[in-house]
Amino acid sequence: MTAQSPPASSPPNYQLTHLEALEAEAVHIFREVAATFERPVLLFSGGKDSVVMLHVALKAFWPAPLPFAVMHVDTGHNFDEVIEFRDSVVAEHGLRLVVASVQDDIDAGRVVDESGPRASRNRLQTHALLRGIRDGRFDAVFGGARRDEEKARAKERVFSFRDEFGQWDPRAQRPELWHLYNGRHRKGEHIRVFPLSNWTELDIWQYIAAERIDLPSIYYAHRRPVVPRDGMLLAHTRFLTLLPGEESYEELVRFRTVGDATCTGCVESTAVTPEDVVAEVAASRITERGATRADDRISEAGMEDRKKEGYF
Repeated sequence: MTAQSPPASSPPNYQLTHLEALEAEAVHIFREVAATFERPVLLFSGGKDSVVMLHVALKAFWPAPLPFAVMHVDTGHNFDEVIEFRDSVVAEHGLRLVVASVQDDIDAGRVVDESGPRASRNRLQTHALLRGIRDGRFDAVFGGARRDEEKARAKERVFSFRDEFGQWDPRAQRPELWHLYNGRHRKGEHIRVFPLSNWTELDIWQYIAAERIDLPSIYYAHRRPVVPRDGMLLAHTRFLTLLPGEESYEELVRFRTVGDATCTGCVESTAVTPEDVVAEVAASRITERGATRADDRISEAGMEDRKKEGYF
């Protein structure tokens, strides 16, 4: 009687964790864009979402270098710690940094700087962004926006078509069934791409903790002068003019999101590690932008109006 070979063992039934699944989806999106577009660019401000997006992009193409440039839309009113961090990351990974400067637009007379104690350059970013895309001839632009941030962003697809003026029509979006993305566009048009669309703020921080990703120091608790205004705590920097009756005082705070220093608030916090922040975010019931971004409070449809104009 011929001896029979033992049955082949079944492959292990490995199930991706939630974070692994999100990372795998983002990796797929990066590789899809790199394979089908001529001149992609990744928006990189040094903020936590852009840092995570860059981290995943580097993993997607490792050991090869990143196959596209990174771009920062610079208002000129940034937190010093974030700009220093941005430059250190660019140097560490040998990235090509493109800076679209709002100050350049102001100096050239293309936009008018706001004046007064509540002045902000945040709305002026749209012109600089569109100019940077046009000058760089970029046909795909990666952004770190997430659907849980704000209701207008919850409407947007992973591949978001923008016309020759950079405008977005929420009623004319392309379907993305079975993760099939349509990047077709004509010359002058482009696609905004959001690899982190399905991530939440909690996912971002759990991923930062798991991957040990470095961030600018202002994302963790530190003491700094702050000013209460419009239900937020604004950092009292050289860019912020006090209103009559306002006084600054020192508080232990951290930032949940980072943008223009004139309209980005901070929150009281004792969190000094990613794990501490995970615990805080898990207990929060207010989105980071809803709690700390004055530019989102312009009107009920403020963000959607800005996105239609060309903002991210």
